[in-house]
Amino acid sequence: MISIELILACLLGGALIGYTGGVLGIGGGLLAIPLLGLILGMDQQTAQGTALIMVVPAVLLTVRQYHRRNHIDFRRAALGAISSIIFTWLGARLALGMDAILLRRIYSVFVMAIALYYFDQSLGFSRRRRRSDKQRPDPESFGQVWYVAVGMMAGLAGGVFGVGGAVLVVPFLTSRMGYSQTGAQGLALSMIIPGTLVALATYAFHGQATWQVGIPMAVGSLMLVPFGVRLAYRLPENRLKFIFACMLVLIMALLLVRA
Repeated sequence: MISIELILACLLGGALIGYTGGVLGIGGGLLAIPLLGLILGMDQQTAQGTALIMVVPAVLLTVRQYHRRNHIDFRRAALGAISSIIFTWLGARLALGMDAILLRRIYSVFVMAIALYYFDQSLGFSRRRRRSDKQRPDPESFGQVWYVAVGMMAGLAGGVFGVGGAVLVVPFLTSRMGYSQTGAQGLALSMIIPGTLVALATYAFHGQATWQVGIPMAVGSLMLVPFGVRLAYRLPENRLKFIFACMLVLIMALLLVRA
């Protein structure tokens, strides 16, 4: 039976993760997974499934907050969401059949690759700002098939790693399709909502989700998500990207400590 102390710790941890997820538009799962493994000793699959319990309501609230501040095109999000559902299920099935240590190592490489990309974007932002402003593509110029492809990427990553679909496609939306950082975060999170529900159902069906931990983390997360989103819109884009990269490095460090 779960103790009162553990419930309070999950509430506090969920609140801090929710705030961070609101700022970075990631739902908080990327940070929750290594913490669940490091502190509670969960294997990679169980940590991913438990984190999804927190992620689902946090993503829903985060999308609402982003939409209030900058209108999200839900028609485009729906195109990505439809394709993400199938690929999320395929990715989750693949992850559940994989060795836990191998999955954690692949997850580490995934996180580090995205961190390096964001460090490059944030540290080189001032040198490339004038050139990027001139050459930045117009999101309106991209057809429906692009959003279907983005949903496929998000779904596969979200299924394999439990979370991370939004993190993977945000760089693509900003660098290739001309979205702002906050605009890309809102659209990406909108796309992954159905796939995230599919991933949670798949992990839970196979007994890889601890509800006694995930539910109080979800409650704590919902308390601070709006404040995190508010900060995201106040920060300059290059600073937001740099914070994002630093957070990913922290996640990588947590994974290495457990390795």
